[in-house]
Amino acid sequence: MSDQSKIEWTNATWNPVRGCTKISPGCKNCYAKTFAERWRGIPGHPFEFGFDLRLVPDKLDAPLRWPSPKKIFVNSMSDLFHEGVPDDYIGLVGQVMEAADWHVYQVLTKRPQRLLESLDGPLKNLARMKHIWWGVSVEDRKHGLPRLEMLRAANVGVKFLSVEPLLEDLRDFDLSGIDWVIVGGESGPGARPIQKSWVSRIRDLCLDAGVPFFFKQWGGARKHLTGRDLDGVTHDGFPDVVHGPVPSLTERRIRIGTFSQALELKSYSAPLV
Repeated sequence: MSDQSKIEWTNATWNPVRGCTKISPGCKNCYAKTFAERWRGIPGHPFEFGFDLRLVPDKLDAPLRWPSPKKIFVNSMSDLFHEGVPDDYIGLVGQVMEAADWHVYQVLTKRPQRLLESLDGPLKNLARMKHIWWGVSVEDRKHGLPRLEMLRAANVGVKFLSVEPLLEDLRDFDLSGIDWVIVGGESGPGARPIQKSWVSRIRDLCLDAGVPFFFKQWGGARKHLTGRDLDGVTHDGFPDVVHGPVPSLTERRIRIGTFSQALELKSYSAPLV
């Protein structure tokens, strides 16, 4: 977790959950697992338990402590809607996003069914809030496009797609109701190739639909060499950013105190899930 990030489409990461399990081809070369497993067995390290799923309640209130507005990628090292994360813990994450409303939250999942269930349950109050963006990963037609259809059905304020790693030509697909599209190739050892025509098609679909398009990277084993230009252009599209004003230090302390009391009632102690 960090109030700074090198991910091109965000500027902070927040991980009140760590670890995950693979569920689709997009997970094959998971960067988060590769990173986390380097530290398995090192006592006291945040990833002492590698990529095993864990709750991290002592990190829940971090956004309340960051005074300057940020775009925050929620659970860059996990998936908030993993089946092992309790409903009431998801609710606590939601309480922080609601209370620290001077930030924008980018919540990304490969588990849209749980997302929809949570929006009817512990996250019900958050659905239409414009400072919380809800997204799904779309890596291919078989697994990714059905997630898009489920997201489209969600009654939320801002919907986005993370088309990364893009593993095949998605062909023409419907972007109605979608507010933002990120596209990127896979990076790192064993990265699967991406074709320019796949990216160009999505860019053109976004242009036709009036959807902001963000091209993150071509990827590859050395992504710093391949860059992120498409036809000589860097595409940095974003949806409109809407968030609340930054409260005073006194007000932020009050909100932290209120949340701390709510957390104490839950008595989480960072268990292995």
